[in-house]
Amino acid sequence: MSIGNSPEDERPFHDDREEATPSIGDALRQARIAAGLTVDDVSTATRVRIAIVHAIEADDFAPCGGDVYARGHIRTLAKAVRTDPAPLLARYDADHGGRPAPTPAAPMFEAERIRPERRGPNWTAAMVAAIVAVVGFVGFTAFRGEDSGGAKNQAAEGPASSTSAAASPTPSDTKPADQKPEPSDSAIAAAPQDKVTVQVSATDGRSWISAKDHNGRMLFDGLLKKGDSKTFQDSSKINLILGDAGAIQLYVNGKKIQDDFQPGAVERLTYTKGDPEVG
Repeated sequence: MSIGNSPEDERPFHDDREEATPSIGDALRQARIAAGLTVDDVSTATRVRIAIVHAIEADDFAPCGGDVYARGHIRTLAKAVRTDPAPLLARYDADHGGRPAPTPAAPMFEAERIRPERRGPNWTAAMVAAIVAVVGFVGFTAFRGEDSGGAKNQAAEGPASSTSAAASPTPSDTKPADQKPEPSDSAIAAAPQDKVTVQVSATDGRSWISAKDHNGRMLFDGLLKKGDSKTFQDSSKINLILGDAGAIQLYVNGKKIQDDFQPGAVERLTYTKGDPEVG
């Protein structure tokens, strides 16, 4: 008879609680089933393709096309099945090397300064300048006429009227303040007609966005916080991906886009010089 612990008792303790933690795909699938939704229901509500929903529930993120898109899909699906996306995104970042760093948008504007495109004459600006010149000339002539009439009256009235004449404002003080046109309410309204200009503003929350030019060159890939805004220009086309389109307001070629984007929806958009119509 032996006294003490048996060999089985000396084996290291194995905690099964870690194995009980579901993966990202399992957590989304369990939440979908608990919400009484099918894969078709989730795909219809989020506009994420059925094949991608199946892949994510199988923990296969390759069809998403990159970490930014995968994170956007995880957030969108989690909201659709009414579960908190934060733990799932934290686990994805831990498994895939952390959240991707945003790419600054400055290189695009430096490239524009280095390789400026030739533009035709701006006839609109020339017409505005001509109108301002005409208005200024007419106003100056009118004030000169009034000033000449006042000088004649002063000569007829004698020295007694010199005090009131000195108190009256000079023509330079009474020039109308609206000889120059007021600036536009939005700088985007002055977008050049020979380019496509897209302004992306996070008005209702934050959202990950990606912007590319017509050659597929990345212009911006990162997070817009609430209140942030980015403007992109290209000679022919801008390609956008919005991670949470419901938080974004778009202005294309100086016009506001009225699309009813849903919160948490991932949108892929293309705009050209002829828009605002989604390409």
